[in-house]
Amino acid sequence: MGRLEPINLDTYQPLREVVCEALRDAIKRGILEPGERLMEVQVADELGISRTPVREAIRKLEQEGYVIMMPRRGTYVADVSESDVKEIFEIRSALEALATGLAARRIEPEELETLQSFLVDIEGYIKANDIEKIVETDIKFHGLLYQVSRNERLVGIISNLKEQLARFRTLSMSYPGRLQETLEEHSDMVDAIANGDVSAARDAAEHHMERAEKTLLKALRRSKRQATK
Repeated sequence: MGRLEPINLDTYQPLREVVCEALRDAIKRGILEPGERLMEVQVADELGISRTPVREAIRKLEQEGYVIMMPRRGTYVADVSESDVKEIFEIRSALEALATGLAARRIEPEELETLQSFLVDIEGYIKANDIEKIVETDIKFHGLLYQVSRNERLVGIISNLKEQLARFRTLSMSYPGRLQETLEEHSDMVDAIANGDVSAARDAAEHHMERAEKTLLKALRRSKRQATK
């Protein structure tokens, strides 16, 4: 390893949460790669802390799907198979449709305006080819969409599923043609919500998930082909 930066201990957050965020970010950014072994002592040394918060953070990351703990073999950064992607999207599709349908019933005018403003922002970032801002705004868009469902349990479940594939968000968004497709799919969802059309909102969300799944699978296959060259 030897690629992790010492963490800032001067924070109000519990140390295990700070460690969890640091490791999660390193996995998302590819600093810690799929299949790589995580050794508590080495991680603790690099972060400049004791082993206990590292152990606690790794347990949480296992629950989120970022790492796998194998008896007598150790802890490894989780890889994601095509089967994993399909399973996650199968569940997400149903939940995203539910959330978007509920949003069509429950959204307030100012919330609708904010969703629409996110679309304008994303369109501008696409023209500027600012992937980082696009991803950041996409996260805000979906976060508000879930919030508008007014169902906290639903929000928690969807958020957990999204986190399991979060490290691939930029890879998927960067796939040729995907940015404009995403903007159009989001627009269809917002239009249906604005019209209070629950059925159309659900259909738009399911279509968005279907396209997102197909793009991610293609992006992962392309990435693996390039890695073997």
